Amino acid sequence: MSGQQASHDELPFAARKTEDMPGHWLLARLGKLVLRPGGRELTEQLLDDAELSDADVLEIAPGLGKTARSIIDRNPKTYVGVESDSAAAGLTEDVVGDRGRVIPGDAAATGLDADSVVVAIGEAMLTMQSDRAKADIVAEAFRVLRPGGRYAIHELALHPDTLPDEAKTEIRKQLARSIKVNARPLTEQEWRKLLTDAGFEIAKVGFAKMALLQPRRVLADEGPLRTLKFVATCCATRTHAAASSACAPRSPSIGTNSRPSRSLP
Repeated sequence: MSGQQASHDELPFAARKTEDMPGHWLLARLGKLVLRPGGRELTEQLLDDAELSDADVLEIAPGLGKTARSIIDRNPKTYVGVESDSAAAGLTEDVVGDRGRVIPGDAAATGLDADSVVVAIGEAMLTMQSDRAKADIVAEAFRVLRPGGRYAIHELALHPDTLPDEAKTEIRKQLARSIKVNARPLTEQEWRKLLTDAGFEIAKVGFAKMALLQPRRVLADEGPLRTLKFVATCCATRTHAAASSACAPRSPSIGTNSRPSRSLP
C-alpha cells in the first residue's frame, strides 16, 4: 500500500458525491498522495528536525499514511498512530505493517499514557479545528510527551502577523467555500502563543508557500508518472480545486515540552 493509490472505496467519505467532499479527500480521490500544502520537502525537513531515530513516536491523525512511511523509514523505536476515521486508520495500518500500530482515538483524547512518547507529530489537522479544540489537542500532546519531548506540527499560517481581523475572517470564509472544511489558520504569532500557553518552548519555525496544486510543487511531491496520472484524472472528471493565495505560508513548528527535564531512556 505504501507506494500505491488507495481505491475510492478505501478512502474516507467514499460514499459522498465529489462536489460534497472535503478538499483534501477530493484530491486523494483524484490520485494525489501528498496532501500537505507545504509539500513533501517541508514535511521531510520537519521530520528531520524532530529527530525520530530510536524515539517513541506518536502521529496524530495520519490520514493516508504518507507521512507514516517517512517516519518508519527513520527507524523510530516505536510508532503509534491515533486516527478517528476507520478508513484512514486502515490505510495507515497497511503502510506501517508490523513496524507500528494504529489505534482508534481522538486527537484531544488519545487514550495513551502520560509521558509515554518522545515525539508527537501532527500535520494539517490543527488548522481544521476551532480555537478550543486546538488548545485541547495541543494540551493532549503535552500530556503524552515525556519532559524534554518534541511536538512537531505542519500547519497553515496567515501572513503577516498584523493581518486585520476582517481579512482573517474573509480568508477563512473563502477556505470553507473552497475546501468544504471550516479551516481556521492562525498567524505565526498566534501559533506560537497556542503552543507556549500549553507549556511548550518553540525550538524552530520554518515556512514554505502554500502551492499544493502548482505544477512544480505537484511534480516535486508526486513524481512524473503520478503527476501525469493526477492531471489526466482531473481532466477526465473536469474537477479542479483552488487554494487561496492569501494563505500563502505553511508553517512547520518544533515545540519542546518544557516541564522540568529528566533524562530520557
